Amino acid sequence: MNLSSRYIAQVGIIASLYAVLTIVLAPISYGPVQVRVSEVLTILPFLTPASVPGLFIGCVVANTYGGLGIYDIIGGSLCTLMAALLTYLLSKTRKPILAPLPPVVINALGVSLYLHFLFQLPYWLTVAYIALGEMVACFALGYPLLLVILKREKLARIFKL
Repeated sequence: MNLSSRYIAQVGIIASLYAVLTIVLAPISYGPVQVRVSEVLTILPFLTPASVPGLFIGCVVANTYGGLGIYDIIGGSLCTLMAALLTYLLSKTRKPILAPLPPVVINALGVSLYLHFLFQLPYWLTVAYIALGEMVACFALGYPLLLVILKREKLARIFKL
């Protein structure tokens, strides 16, 4: 596999943006009730495969800082990786409305598994909290961002490898 410098740069930029947004907005980025604004970037696999490792690496860094330990570092990051892979696969449908769906579903069901134990909250309540935060980040913020990128040829070219 030939990794171009452009691909590696995109991975690094996306990872950095995700980590910085999460850490800077830490009060609302961690815990059972969260709106992780960095999740707006989870629409990027619809545009470029470089965002899949970028989001995963950024999430590992952010979750290392977050204070929930190995559960969040491994569990949360693997949820982000799975959601990014599914979003990338959904890009083949050419239906942008589907792009925010995997992060909402995967994080709501997956992240809630360990947050439910860590915070001693009912599982389905935790699912609802995480799903609501993800819908704000992914559908209310991420989907409009994706539409803007897709409509602006110059912006869309930035993501082409």
